[in-house]
Amino acid sequence: MNRKTLVLPAVAGLLTPVLAACGGTDSGAKNGDPIVVGTTDRFTATSDAPAPLDPAYAYDVGTWNILRQTVQTLMTQPKGEGSPVPEAAESCSFTDTGNERYACKLRSGLKFASGDPVTAADVKFSIDRAIKLQADSGVAALLNTIDTVETQGDREVIFHLKTADATFPFKLSTPVAGIVSPKVYAKDKLRNGFEVDGSGPYTFKAQLKGDAMVSATFTKNPSYKGSSELNNDKVEIRSFDDADAMGAALERGDIDVMSRTMSPSQIQKLDGGSDEHADLVDMPGLEIRYLAFNTAAPTVKDKAVRQAMAQVINRGELVSKVYGTQAEPLYSLVPATLTGHSNSFFNKYGDPSPAKAKALLARAGVTAPVKLTLHYTTDHYGSATKQEFEVLQKQLNDSGVFDVTIQGHPWATFRPAEQKGQYDVYGMGWFPDFPDADNFLAPFLDKDNFLGSPYTNTAIERTLIPESRREADRLDAAKSLTDIQDTVAEDVPVLPLWQGKQYVAARDDITGTSYALNSSSTLQLWELGRGVSG
Repeated sequence: MNRKTLVLPAVAGLLTPVLAACGGTDSGAKNGDPIVVGTTDRFTATSDAPAPLDPAYAYDVGTWNILRQTVQTLMTQPKGEGSPVPEAAESCSFTDTGNERYACKLRSGLKFASGDPVTAADVKFSIDRAIKLQADSGVAALLNTIDTVETQGDREVIFHLKTADATFPFKLSTPVAGIVSPKVYAKDKLRNGFEVDGSGPYTFKAQLKGDAMVSATFTKNPSYKGSSELNNDKVEIRSFDDADAMGAALERGDIDVMSRTMSPSQIQKLDGGSDEHADLVDMPGLEIRYLAFNTAAPTVKDKAVRQAMAQVINRGELVSKVYGTQAEPLYSLVPATLTGHSNSFFNKYGDPSPAKAKALLARAGVTAPVKLTLHYTTDHYGSATKQEFEVLQKQLNDSGVFDVTIQGHPWATFRPAEQKGQYDVYGMGWFPDFPDADNFLAPFLDKDNFLGSPYTNTAIERTLIPESRREADRLDAAKSLTDIQDTVAEDVPVLPLWQGKQYVAARDDITGTSYALNSSSTLQLWELGRGVSG
């Protein structure tokens, strides 16, 4: 087993990889058996979420990893990291000095996989559709700076924005801005089930068991025109119940690659050479974990309770006991590797102190211990989540400040319950839509935030977020971004816990694993190829 660590230097706050693909010595054959990728992501259509793969609804890393292979966007995040580059577009740029008018020209001869031409009208239809539907997943908030979409001929699209938004090119690289055909997608309702049609690198076919997708086949789209070069003709994704089952499949050679989510112990074993036929690749990531609060709930409505929790939790101990070197304590919603990060929570609370927490409650007239239930999902962020919440429970209860119980729920019930405000305190993860500090703040704090949180702060919504978006040079946005983070540390509508690395493990005849994931945890299946076993 060979372990490959990717060290990605930061440039202007973004991470830019400079390493070649790893794996066998061959460039990767495009014929033969499909490359099989394992995941513990679960894909289920339920009464609460009947349209998991509609670009106007999907808003989690698993479903986005399907859409990024199949539904084309005007812009895309590049092979490494950095500024977005044209994908379905031939070119895109701001055409004014105020970052409020953004124009794109489509590639010539662009087609859907069906063979129908992709036109500027299809782009307008797709964007207008997502905005109009306003799915309860909250994904349409990514498009909330758009005022109108204009077309000029079949190939030109012009976006008129309500306010300046230097992050807008990134937003056009996300699946909610994916181009779909009005022949297949209704303008006034979501598309239920597991069918996906687009103009991306692959076509898609799901294999179902009841209401769940157990595997899916991605086949090279012969009509595709874009910036990605495919190193394979076919990829299959298989969904596993847990990391152990996925790891056993890799050892047997039933799958070629495993991605999210491997367990900490599994990563340690692979790192130690447990499988001589597999390579482990680790790379910097922007995944974060945090606690969220229903700030309208009686138990946590008083911010002193939330502040006391921030004062008690020991992030260093939590990371050490559960994740080891695979994660780092995080003292802001914004990861430490991004421009605009500030250690706001450490600056305000310092080291963990039950005495300070009790004093916070006493000044607010709140009697300790405060009784709370912490909720977490059992099957969305990996098997270590349960252990993580057991450590949090022990820390909070040992402080004498809290009396905490914990409850785990499958994602299919956890996410709808969270959105409906049924949990007072709950654990969530965030995989960024794009690598900018704005995307770690606005989705949680802006109007129509994806958590459905009742927390509002007028200064953040009306002044600080718009101020930060006016700055094309993200260093110039640092003051506004820091003010937002300091406000979050004061009010604690969310409580950041840790920032993690990301990992891919692959059989040693698989090439391209260095770029199989970008820093936003986006799968780039086209990078994978089959070489020579070492």
